[in-house]
Amino acid sequence: MDHVEDANQTGTMIHFHFRPFSKLPEVQMLIFVAFLITYLVSVSGNISISLIIWTHRSLHTPMYFFPANLAALETCCSSTIAPLTLASTLSMGRTLISLAGCGAQVFVAICHPLRYSLVMSWRLCARLALGSLAVGFVLALQLTVLIFRLPFCSSKETGMFYCDILPVVRLACADTRVHGAMLFVVSVAVLTLPFLLITLSYVFIVAFSTCSSHVTAVLLQYGGTSLIYLCPSSSYSPERGQVVSVVYTFITPMLNPLIYSMRNRELKDAFKRAVMRSL
Repeated sequence: MDHVEDANQTGTMIHFHFRPFSKLPEVQMLIFVAFLITYLVSVSGNISISLIIWTHRSLHTPMYFFPANLAALETCCSSTIAPLTLASTLSMGRTLISLAGCGAQVFVAICHPLRYSLVMSWRLCARLALGSLAVGFVLALQLTVLIFRLPFCSSKETGMFYCDILPVVRLACADTRVHGAMLFVVSVAVLTLPFLLITLSYVFIVAFSTCSSHVTAVLLQYGGTSLIYLCPSSSYSPERGQVVSVVYTFITPMLNPLIYSMRNRELKDAFKRAVMRSL
């Protein structure tokens, strides 16, 4: 990502652009096709899950409340990052993103891991969902505002394909130790604590083999984000960050409809009935 304007110039609009994965157009096209297919599968799967649960009254139970929430959040998170990533990949990194747009992506990136905290009465379901969203919103808003008040340098480049918090901080022409410390505290709060609670919940599941796919999805999400946000900033590698970020921005949103929803018999039956009615 390149900061193409000097932030210290009064009245100048600040834009960023993303460094291409490869300098070869053929490789970029292959990456574009792979990302496009993954994104379309992810969005269509998650929207289908949300609509099926919404339109079938038999699924209006607390058991299906969180899969519907997860599917809706996955759609929103993916659609915040993927379209611009696809455009940038196809244009060999020439697609621009404004400072405000970059801030929006950073905000979503911070909130992103908290969606897995949505894991029973309707009142308890609502409190868990709203509590998770509220905590994510407050933490993300504070960090985003703090970071985008920094002065940015010109002609700086990182290897990320969207505006993540660490690459943006590394573009700042200022002391960012306080920002790094705050990011670490927030990362511990939104990654370590929910992961421990989810792990503890699986310990109490007797038929552990039946939820192995769920555990795999959780490990992919939390393992990937932990490699980025919980490692010392001195050991941060843009190349590693680029690869790991693909996992939790493209891969897990595509897997979640299969892992969390379509393995459920009632949901599969509702999906089949919906398909038969549409034919």
